[in-house]
Amino acid sequence: MFNDQVSIVLSGEAGQGLDTIESLIIILLKKSGFNAFLSREFMSRIRGGNNTSEIRVASEKVHAFVDKIDILVMLSPQGADRLEKRLTPATIVIGANVSVPAKYGEMGCRVIPIDLEEKLAALGGSIYTNIIVTGILASLLACDNASAQELIRSRFMAKGDEIVSKNLMALQQGVDISRELDLSIAIQRDAEAAAKTALSGTEAIGIGAIAGGCNFIASYPMSPGTGVLAYLAKQSREHGIIVEQAEDEIAAINMMLGAWYAGARAMVTTSGGGFALMTEGMSLAGCVESPAVIHLAQRPGPATGLPTRTEQGDLNLVLYAGQGDFPRVVYAPGKFDDAITLTQKAFDVADQFQIPVILLTDQYLLDSIGITEQIDFSKSATVNNFIETSADYQRYALTPSGVSPRGIPGYGKGLVCADSDEHSENGRITEDFAMRVAMVDKRMHKLDGYKDVEPELIGSKNYSTLLIGWGSTYGAICEALKLINRDDIAFAFFPQVFPVPSSAGKILEKAKKRIVIENNATGQFGKLLEMETLLQVHQKILKYNGMPFAVEELVEKILGGLSA
Repeated sequence: MFNDQVSIVLSGEAGQGLDTIESLIIILLKKSGFNAFLSREFMSRIRGGNNTSEIRVASEKVHAFVDKIDILVMLSPQGADRLEKRLTPATIVIGANVSVPAKYGEMGCRVIPIDLEEKLAALGGSIYTNIIVTGILASLLACDNASAQELIRSRFMAKGDEIVSKNLMALQQGVDISRELDLSIAIQRDAEAAAKTALSGTEAIGIGAIAGGCNFIASYPMSPGTGVLAYLAKQSREHGIIVEQAEDEIAAINMMLGAWYAGARAMVTTSGGGFALMTEGMSLAGCVESPAVIHLAQRPGPATGLPTRTEQGDLNLVLYAGQGDFPRVVYAPGKFDDAITLTQKAFDVADQFQIPVILLTDQYLLDSIGITEQIDFSKSATVNNFIETSADYQRYALTPSGVSPRGIPGYGKGLVCADSDEHSENGRITEDFAMRVAMVDKRMHKLDGYKDVEPELIGSKNYSTLLIGWGSTYGAICEALKLINRDDIAFAFFPQVFPVPSSAGKILEKAKKRIVIENNATGQFGKLLEMETLLQVHQKILKYNGMPFAVEELVEKILGGLSA
């Protein structure tokens, strides 16, 4: 029935174990040699409500959320109304011990009710529903059963033999149920997938931080950025990372700056509301010329907004945060390997140029899980850009590059004096007007030696229409472009959104029609491009309801824009 790809959506309440199903299935799919992509959306509550996870399995690589549901597995009746819009007469709805709304059948969906009461009673309760569902899906997708059993053992071994045994029984019951469902899923395997790695955007940022030599992280928890703090905390013993949960975001960013001052390689992770409190610390970093790595995980604002949803609404915030003029770099990874390499690069650039570097992600990218290439860090080495100071050391020595040799306290004979007032070369306060101009010019010239991360141009080289995107829109735009399949369209993806790469103008001016695609209400990146290149963006495709773009949605809107 499903030969090229299938979209499976799990729907349940918070607390029903969707996370367990997701984590087990995506690893099983990888081990079994499938291309897969998992995206998640959830309500802002600990129990109840309705959360969904979408698992796409395909013969070719997939990178994005789709609207269409091929198989819906319901663990709860919650959310039936909003899911209805994504169903078609070809959708198969499996009710896992839950009543499926009658209207689904009336729409033409094939409804398969599964009564689990006896099985759950024998196992010890409804807590095993998620493992039965894991068994159903693993069997339907022809995942390796031995791998599934091994995953169950490793997942529950800390809870004792009895719990492991019951979960293995639940898994097998799911496998047995699947064989009675008369469903055929025959997705072609990818021989290379098994050798790849399955990871989330959160893990990718964390891995990149470790590769960048991060040995200090401070944060006040704020979703969706908290996962990076939690990941690095788990890795802290192995990689020698000091982890500090601060009392607030103001303390967190100042702790980070203090750590860099002492010679650490440090970062903070937050979201838009937390970063708003950090803006004074941003400006402090600019004045004292401290390296800083700031991970801002975007969610819809203003204020608390939709704290567990996704958006790209904070670009302007990071571009203009902090009083006064000082340089900064902003990266916005669009795929998991970018998230790793750009995070690593953020530490190197911050250290080399003594500036703040901001990593802009969002809930969609961080909470999605994909199967990606293994990245070899064996040849990469962390280089600390500080010196052993001499007795006459000057922290802010005027240099042709604008970058002064950075000393740290206690390493050498010099005094490392840093001041948030305007200062002279030795770091002491000054109100000399000529020195003020010299220091501003010094700071602003730092990026003269910086090498841009170039835009990625995908599609036709002879384009007349150019799609423009940044951050997590990457996957959906790539898939939409492939489905549209026209030789007059290309996609320019910007992993570095600021400074706007110098090559941007040449890429944009070649197009007769420029379409920017963003998850915000105002087209923030489009406006930045217009300001920096003096070239008009002709159309904006914007979405800001808290959900990512679906591939089908983009195909429709792009084609509609082309005919306008």
